[in-house]
Amino acid sequence: MLYRKFGKTNEMVSILGFGCMRLPVIDNNTAKIDDEKAIPMLRYAIDAGVNYLDTAYPYHGTGFTQGGESEPFLAKALKDGYRKKVNIATKLPSWLIQTREDMDRYLNEQLERLETDVIDFYLLHGLNKTLWPQLKEAGVTEFLDQSIRAGKIKYAGFSFHDQESVFKEIVDYYDWSFCQIQYNYLDEYFQAGKAGLEYVAERGLGIAIMEPLRGGNLTRLPEEAKAVFTEAGTNRTAAEWALRWVWNHPGVSVVLSGMSTMEQVDENIRVAREAEVNSLTAGELAGIEAVKKIFQEKIKVNCTGCSYCMPCPVGINIPTCFSTYNDYWVFNTPEAKLTYAIWASMGALASQCVECGKCESHCPQSLEIRKELKQVVELFE
Repeated sequence: MLYRKFGKTNEMVSILGFGCMRLPVIDNNTAKIDDEKAIPMLRYAIDAGVNYLDTAYPYHGTGFTQGGESEPFLAKALKDGYRKKVNIATKLPSWLIQTREDMDRYLNEQLERLETDVIDFYLLHGLNKTLWPQLKEAGVTEFLDQSIRAGKIKYAGFSFHDQESVFKEIVDYYDWSFCQIQYNYLDEYFQAGKAGLEYVAERGLGIAIMEPLRGGNLTRLPEEAKAVFTEAGTNRTAAEWALRWVWNHPGVSVVLSGMSTMEQVDENIRVAREAEVNSLTAGELAGIEAVKKIFQEKIKVNCTGCSYCMPCPVGINIPTCFSTYNDYWVFNTPEAKLTYAIWASMGALASQCVECGKCESHCPQSLEIRKELKQVVELFE
């Protein structure tokens, strides 16, 4: 496993981080984690050298207003000496913060849920132009300073979903140790993007990358894209191409992969052992650019499948609606209509949207979800 110094911290982190947002579940209709599958996966990754584990307060939960199963799961999985082998990264639920006291309350709750005395890397979750002013007003920088002095957290950072100008403003406001941004070959110039990556690299911050496979979408290639990679003459999977592209950037410290099967863990570990900065050839980079263009011409809804829009009050599986809709156009699959019907039968049709807008308030991509759902209705219903 390769390791890189994590920005201003004194820590060396594995270039592969285990994202605990997509752990295997008991069944697809519940967020309940399948411990019998997930714990061996996580420990296998740790034994192979992965030492950065990423979670958050609501992960594997039923919404964004209460804690999910992910943090307590880590507490169970890291028993038997595994806690000493890793760094835990979790996040303050920024959207729930109204006062300075709220910050202390949630941090203390998270320490209890994780059954640990200290959180190694603590992030303000999902900062944007709306949440950031509210947190500043509530005294978030004082909270971070005091929490570090008290030994409750080691290093402070933030994750981000907004425009580049907002990103730079946040970076310059506080003495952060690291940050987390969305970055993959389709999103090179999206949100903080390449400019943001270079901006924080110049300032010495550690950089954690989320959505390197764009919610798994970059593993499902159109036939034209498969042909491009085949012509490159390198026997790589779609996931390996995407991961290597991110690791090719010198500013990247750790890439977070949301793994849900042991096969994915194996593949990611193998690639992480081989990936080097600036290791892709000019021809390989040109191939990725060609694949990017193919995707961009076909994708209709720019959804990453992060599920931040869930749960829908009326039961619509919004990410599945959009992924199935995109599948129809990207992969030219008539079967997508049947897939949509099956998924809708487990919840609600897109046409049952009451346009409450709750989903849009949490969407990191700022999608017009209500408008896009009408396109799903027009195609599938």
